[in-house]
Amino acid sequence: METQLVIWEGVSEFVAVAEAESFTAAASRLGISTAQVSRQIGALEARLGVKLFYRTTRKVSITDTGQIYYNHCRQVLDGLAEAERAVTDLNQTPKGRLNMTAPVTYGESRIAPLINDFVALYPELDVTLTLTNQIVDLVAESYDLAIRLGELNDSTMMAKRLASRTHYTCASPAYLLGEGAPYTLSELDHHNCLQGTLDTWRFQENGKARHIRVKGNIRCNSGWSLVDAALKGIGIIQLPDYYVHADIAAGRLVPVLENYCAPNDGIWAIYPHNRHLSPKVRLLLDYLSEGLG
Repeated sequence: METQLVIWEGVSEFVAVAEAESFTAAASRLGISTAQVSRQIGALEARLGVKLFYRTTRKVSITDTGQIYYNHCRQVLDGLAEAERAVTDLNQTPKGRLNMTAPVTYGESRIAPLINDFVALYPELDVTLTLTNQIVDLVAESYDLAIRLGELNDSTMMAKRLASRTHYTCASPAYLLGEGAPYTLSELDHHNCLQGTLDTWRFQENGKARHIRVKGNIRCNSGWSLVDAALKGIGIIQLPDYYVHADIAAGRLVPVLENYCAPNDGIWAIYPHNRHLSPKVRLLLDYLSEGLG
């Protein structure tokens, strides 16, 4: 234990001098005497067997070896500060501003009601929820977190999987009665496939992903408009579960090609890498995960 304690001696003083480029300024920052800082740095250099600073009467500058040591020490001190914040935040009540974004339809149907319930539990929160289908820059626009659907492409963000979504290919009983139900992917060529923003639909065949190009006489970037068209017997649609679940349960829409369903997509919460998660964000992530799951 004593050896472990010795390892830490002088580290805070060393980092302070490296950042202030002054023994006097470092001592003031740490609230100790300049002589104590000097002693600790000397002892640290003796223990390591290296020179950490070049000293003159007018200037203190870090050596190349000292710079390498500083880079590691800074990470360690930052980690300790993060650990302390994480522990002290555990008993704090969520409060203050929370800025987040989510896709429009999923945000309206699933995220917003949960956010409202969360604020009802913690009324000291001030939440701004922006619903947009645009991919926003979380750091530049000061978002605490964002809800993303499907595959993630931004590796600079941390991500927590909250839930999954299933895509259903379905049509109304009336359409299937008149046109027949497709049983293979190739049969989609003979059906009116109502499209959203993409002209391909996702499937899986023999364990491999398939993207099938479809065609139809309606194209719309609103999922609800496509659901309405399908309910009116116009054609087949492929949409995530939250658009069609109620209509499938009520028998107003009937799933087809279920043997070719693609694997479930992820529903993710993402937040900036290395950003300290405050109690409000951590609790919200847990709340959304439970509510969506």
